[in-house]
Amino acid sequence: MNATRPSLHRDRRRSREIFDRATKLLVGGVNSPVRAFRSVGGEPLIIERGEGSYIYDADGNQLLDYVCSWGAILLGHANPAITAAIAEQAKRGTSFGVTTELEIELATLITRAIPFIEKIRFVSSGTEATMSAVRLARGVTKRDFLLKFEGGYHGHADSFLSQAGSGLATLGIAECPGVPQALAELTLNAPYNDLHVVEKLFAQHKNKIAAIIVEPIAANMGVVPPAPKFLSGLRDITKKNGALLIIDEVITGFRLHNGAAQQILGVEADLTTLGKIIGGGLPVAAYGGRAELMDNVAPLGPVYQAGTLAGNPLAMSAGIAALKQLTAPGLYERINQNAERLVTGLRKAIAETHVAAQVNASHSLGTIFFTDQPVGDYVGAKRSDTQRYARFFREMLDRGIFLAPSQFEAAFVSAAHTAEDIDRTVAAALDSLKLIGAEN
Repeated sequence: MNATRPSLHRDRRRSREIFDRATKLLVGGVNSPVRAFRSVGGEPLIIERGEGSYIYDADGNQLLDYVCSWGAILLGHANPAITAAIAEQAKRGTSFGVTTELEIELATLITRAIPFIEKIRFVSSGTEATMSAVRLARGVTKRDFLLKFEGGYHGHADSFLSQAGSGLATLGIAECPGVPQALAELTLNAPYNDLHVVEKLFAQHKNKIAAIIVEPIAANMGVVPPAPKFLSGLRDITKKNGALLIIDEVITGFRLHNGAAQQILGVEADLTTLGKIIGGGLPVAAYGGRAELMDNVAPLGPVYQAGTLAGNPLAMSAGIAALKQLTAPGLYERINQNAERLVTGLRKAIAETHVAAQVNASHSLGTIFFTDQPVGDYVGAKRSDTQRYARFFREMLDRGIFLAPSQFEAAFVSAAHTAEDIDRTVAAALDSLKLIGAEN
């Protein structure tokens, strides 16, 4: 294949017109910052529909999708069982504000798959889940400090917005205006994969740290797997110091297998947060853990948390339909095999073109970093050449491949992706990298 830009400058007049209208009504024309494409350039996408591994923009252009609603779409767009469940529930009612049996059914599927979650509370977003888990940890321990990791992202609650990944890393926001300094001072940051700094912070703030919150596989500075013994080390440190361990599985929950990443990585948190996949593409998240901890949440305990749309029946129906499909024989094996095929192909393309780049991956999560150094933490991720990533992103988009519009996000392989999809992606990557390499 020749290393030339294909003639894929498709008609995007309708998308452009819609985005122009959006900028007059929505902040930046979007409802979440990374969607604005500011770090990669070009025109933001306006998506009209999805099917399987593809999405289609407002002008009918087809794109092979590796964003997958930022990891929520494990089973492919418009999965028939999920859409049927939503439609059936919609006939019965869309929101009641009181308990339905659907909430019990979804909770049962989750707790059977992750037995150390004994009780669960549903919320509507990952931010709500992590924010509520931290509040619970503070309420139980009677301590105020929180320890998180540089480049980790746990939603946009005030406590998480220092040295955070995801959209903040994309936009270069290290400290967020609007977060009171007094509150920001209660959040401690350590480098991901560095137990020594964690131990030092616990010594400096003895009996003051309520919890550590961590992604079991960092996926918001780009993908960074945990070093050997890192997670077990955090477990030991929290136990020794009377703090709680919160493992944020909003991205990783039910992605690596039918359960939590913790079960594969050999660690067990006090509190676990979940999201994305458990909602089947609808707004669902949750936090849970041992009954003795969760019983401190209102109405059984004094730690208050509530939500009008928590346990929404449409969302519960979608989540049930999604999780019921995850026990299908060979499902995860096929997803992970395709992911490995993609990673292997990308690494071969990098080697062939001599472009300075790394591919970090774990199961069906992956990121290409444009740096000649291994990436094991946020400092390493920030060494990446974001302009090169932007060029790569645009070249891939021109070839009909939609990757995350940020160096600091993950690519997701879904059950809908085929070996042919992967091979097409690798070929497009080789073409794109040849062009980038020729610019050296």
